[in-house]
Amino acid sequence: MGDGSVTEVAVARIARSARATRTLADGAVTAGGAFFGMAGTAVITMTCLLGVGLLVLPELVRPLRGIAAAERRRVSRATGWRITAPYRRADDGPRLHRARVVLTDPATWRDLTWMLAHGPLGLAAVLLAVVLWASMSVALTIPLWWWAEPPGSVVALVRLTNWPEAVALPLALAAACAAALGWLVPLAARWQLRLGHMLLRPLGQEDLAERVRELTESRAGALEAHAAELRRIERDLHDGIQAHLVSVAVRLGLAERGFTAEPDTALGLLRDAKKGVEDVLAQLRVVVRSVYPPILADRGLAGAVSALASGQRVPVTLTASGDLPRLPAAVEAAAYYVTAEALANVSKHSAATHATVSIVKRGLTLRITVQDNGTGGASDSGGSGLAGIRRRVAALDGTTRIDSPAGTGTTIEVELPCEW
Repeated sequence: MGDGSVTEVAVARIARSARATRTLADGAVTAGGAFFGMAGTAVITMTCLLGVGLLVLPELVRPLRGIAAAERRRVSRATGWRITAPYRRADDGPRLHRARVVLTDPATWRDLTWMLAHGPLGLAAVLLAVVLWASMSVALTIPLWWWAEPPGSVVALVRLTNWPEAVALPLALAAACAAALGWLVPLAARWQLRLGHMLLRPLGQEDLAERVRELTESRAGALEAHAAELRRIERDLHDGIQAHLVSVAVRLGLAERGFTAEPDTALGLLRDAKKGVEDVLAQLRVVVRSVYPPILADRGLAGAVSALASGQRVPVTLTASGDLPRLPAAVEAAAYYVTAEALANVSKHSAATHATVSIVKRGLTLRITVQDNGTGGASDSGGSGLAGIRRRVAALDGTTRIDSPAGTGTTIEVELPCEW
């Protein structure tokens, strides 16, 4: 392996360690909450043993569940896994009944287990990462310290008497810290995320019930999207094409009446009617393309998106699998419209100077990623185009991830199942 390859590997491992450290730092927030939540759990237990806490138990556990909810969101952002709340409903009935629901809910006890594990271990993991980074930084400055100190001084708990020792010691310490950062820190971050996913997600019947709920919501979303599409087509036909046809019919009627008495006027009306028919045909082509773009049938998804990207105001770089096969028509149409809507948002709202589109098929999943370097801050609330993307993807049992921190651009990642 050449020097360039060694350098690239080292840089990649340092970057991975930095990302893992950031993950652990994010986890330190929920770890601190879990640590204090353990004390809160002890207080709740004491009040329940006295009988008073049972009357307000659902309210007492709400802050603890809020900490677990924050961890679910963090794990979902870091991994792309969608983790929903698995709790049984305890909003109705007498207070003791609601308390019994909370106490018998397995998710309550899994939350408690997660707090007991994540509280101390999460804080210890981020402390380990900080100590390793600081130790490596300090080790590299040991020669400067020793140069400023008298010979025989103790530096980093070691007595240094000459320059070879002052150079070898920091290199050895830095190498040890780098090895630990490259192995221990990513491992700790990975296991921390897996712990949250394992304990805080729905299990068994909870998972099945959540899946049924998701399918119900996606079915409702699909019906809503289909109804909206039908309303749009009806509006285009009624307000556009029908109005033009009425105008053509009126002109033809006037031309028929004046054909004998005023042939020149009738000829002008016939020409206007002909132009009106041409306009109607153009509008019909637009409506047909909105139902299923013919370019998809002619050139496939990669060719259609390439044509779409080339017509954008913002420069777009397209990356598509060279061997992208033909996919089910519904998947290709959804992928095309997702890309079109995302690029439209880039042109209208992002103030971006460049965008990238990536379309990759991996196994039974088609992944579409649209990224820009704009202002960010995009949200799918309020019935925006992003909400339409999410509904269209959910209708095909796909997933949508939108990452748009303010000032750093927007990334939309969509995964669609492409084998039915």
